Amino acid sequence: MIKYDKQHELDSVRGALAIRGEIEAMVDEVCERGFDLVCYMGIGGTWASALQAESHIKELSDLPVVVENAAEFNTLGNKRLTDKSVVVFSSVSGNTAEMVVALDALNERGVTTIGFVDHEDSPLAKGATHCIVYPENEQLKFFMVADRFMRNAGQFPQYDAYYAELDAHLADALVSVAEASDEFAQRFAEEHHDDDIHYFVGAGEQYGSTYSYAMCYWEEQHWIRTKSIHAAEFFHGMLEVVDRDTNVTVIMGEDAERPLAERVARFLPKICARYTIIDSKDYALEGISPEYRGYLSHLVTHQVTNRIDAHIERINCHPMDIRRYYRALDY
Repeated sequence: MIKYDKQHELDSVRGALAIRGEIEAMVDEVCERGFDLVCYMGIGGTWASALQAESHIKELSDLPVVVENAAEFNTLGNKRLTDKSVVVFSSVSGNTAEMVVALDALNERGVTTIGFVDHEDSPLAKGATHCIVYPENEQLKFFMVADRFMRNAGQFPQYDAYYAELDAHLADALVSVAEASDEFAQRFAEEHHDDDIHYFVGAGEQYGSTYSYAMCYWEEQHWIRTKSIHAAEFFHGMLEVVDRDTNVTVIMGEDAERPLAERVARFLPKICARYTIIDSKDYALEGISPEYRGYLSHLVTHQVTNRIDAHIERINCHPMDIRRYYRALDY
């Protein structure tokens, strides 16, 4: 497999799961003190990951949760955020401009913040109430926070059994998905690496990752034009611009909103000859109970899309870390 370090992948997932004790301590402290709102805040890819966490919580509990785009918060504000609220955020660089401004405002308001930042000597790491410095696996870390809040509220009774399975099996299971999907990923990349435009459709916990994949990976890193759309909205506009030769990929998970994506998948063969379905159900997760697969399906499809990216990068001879404008020009 090109551009794949199996041991790194295993270590990365296991390392993320190993910080669960730190996450539990932070969340438990917030719960003991009491809180009025859980807010996931981000910009770009981190905002997309926040949408996934929100969907997960909404499916399983009645906890008060919102998602804020940092740039919108900086201009509009949110009066629901008080000194009893908690904001969860993530940043690779630790100096994302919109989040730095937002964190200053949150600190002035006395909001408790839980940050995941890759660089400890950065404004966001230094400014957060609680901060864990550990790279990668942002979605898994966001979900660990959500699960602990739900567990403490008595609304995630499977917490201990679920994480026992993740600790024992998740890293190996995700590596197996990457290996099993590589041949498909190469075919997909060969067919779509120079698309004029590609539409990505998702729902539920998959929608955040669908949006992120279209925006952060294909647009920002491959420089391929895309559009992402929630499956619930597909039949209210997008279906009229799909024809035989339109490139459409539906990314399907196994959570409560799967029927929305299934509806799109049933419709597409009637009008389109260039559609693809990426379905987490197609991949085994050995050691993971069936009832837990919905909580993890976004991690499964992320393994598949990562393999697509590796092949597109090779075919297009365009390193994914090159940017024309992002952090290169003032904006």
